[in-house]
Amino acid sequence: MAVLGKFLTRSRAWPVAGLALHAGNGVAFGLALDRARLRMRSSPPRLALTLALTEHVMLFPLGALVDRFHPARGEPGLATLFSRRAFAQATVRHALFGVVLGRLAR
Repeated sequence: MAVLGKFLTRSRAWPVAGLALHAGNGVAFGLALDRARLRMRSSPPRLALTLALTEHVMLFPLGALVDRFHPARGEPGLATLFSRRAFAQATVRHALFGVVLGRLAR
């Protein structure tokens, strides 16, 4: 949320902005999952997990650009995105998101 919120605003409202944008991304992903499920006739849990991890692996390299060019880089609360530790944590989070979304989509 800090990456998104502090990109939009540097005021104290950054957590609200970050949460809104992050939630919007989740909704967009859920809608894309529903469309893919209808086209592929695949099981929602497996498809959701596959798509969540695919999205993570494809977009993770952009973290290097965020680390270098984000307007709030170096500020407290804005951790480095492009590292092995960040990759591992994001992998677990995306897998959990995929599993939960897949079960809800049944």
